[in-house]
Amino acid sequence: MFDADVASRGLGIELVHAAFGTAVARMRVTAGMVNGHRIGHGGFVFLLADTAFALACNTHGPATVAAGGEISFLRPVREGDLLTASATERVRYGRSGIYDVTVTRDGEVVAEFRGRSRTLTRPADD
Repeated sequence: MFDADVASRGLGIELVHAAFGTAVARMRVTAGMVNGHRIGHGGFVFLLADTAFALACNTHGPATVAAGGEISFLRPVREGDLLTASATERVRYGRSGIYDVTVTRDGEVVAEFRGRSRTLTRPADD
């Protein structure tokens, strides 16, 4: 799935690790990701967390997509920061799941994300 993720790979997101129900991805904050306050735009932090979430919820096989997600920004990030997003499955029930993603910089938590997944009954490209 990650090989076909043009958006994430185009932003320099790297897959570090994936196993059943977990995934780790990382991204360096570039000059093009900085907002008018000279801090990393929250949308890019969300995108990194969402990518790790997507990778984790697709480790079971069937195509799975986001049903929703929310993020809490805890600390600002800056150009040059290397962010790591670690996703963990909390529960899967039927076609639904809940995943938590912690985004860190040098071990310091900068954001917490919770995603809700839905497994598709048909291929994602239909």
